Amino acid sequence: MLWRLPYHFGRYLMMLWQAFSVPENYRMYWKETVRQMYDIGIGSLVIVALISIFIGAVSGLQFIYQLDGQLIPMYYIGYIVRDLAIIELSPTFTNLVLAGKVGSNMTSEIGGMRQKEHIDAMEIMGLNTAAYLVLPRTVAALVVIPMLVAVSAILAILGGYAATVLPGELSHTDYVRGLLTFYNPYNVRMMFIKSYVFAFIMTTVSCYQGYYVKSGSVNLGKASTQAVVYSNILILLADYLLVVLLTSD
Repeated sequence: MLWRLPYHFGRYLMMLWQAFSVPENYRMYWKETVRQMYDIGIGSLVIVALISIFIGAVSGLQFIYQLDGQLIPMYYIGYIVRDLAIIELSPTFTNLVLAGKVGSNMTSEIGGMRQKEHIDAMEIMGLNTAAYLVLPRTVAALVVIPMLVAVSAILAILGGYAATVLPGELSHTDYVRGLLTFYNPYNVRMMFIKSYVFAFIMTTVSCYQGYYVKSGSVNLGKASTQAVVYSNILILLADYLLVVLLTSD
């Protein structure tokens, strides 16, 4: 498998080279981009919201349990939940979830078009199919997914508040004090940088798997699975590299 990595990487770069070219019809590309923005954003809002709330709630309760009886002030709970959500959990978990929902859907949609020879028909008509199928999805993801990540971070913080303050485990004053303590705007910039990189990886890898899928329903299902697996692996790898680059002195 590893010996085929250069082949797939080269073909992936060739697809991107074709995809990021001047559109033949801006109006047609704009309509497809808006459709993809709606599918990615509105279609994923509920699942992202639910996961974010529970991530924040579990994080808050877990740290209350770990700090119980320690000398660390309890208002640190708000500080920990805030930075944990902004720096790591919201950008990473949101894109991992979207890789399974949005990425697999992109692979199945494009792969179905490839197997039904719709892509071949568009190429005969002179359309740059790589650009038409990949560019609108990538642009839509780069616009919408950072918004979803921002919403995820806010909901995670609110989830931590609901799980710790409402049951009486922590006071409202302590949680809010923690949210305002040691705030660094650079962490928000780091969150958005991660969001853009992860969104690009998830979208282009999923489109690649669908664009070059072979005939047969088994191959389409395999391509959808590979899109999710490879996207998640590359997102986690990119997460590590970005942390090294963005936090090094």
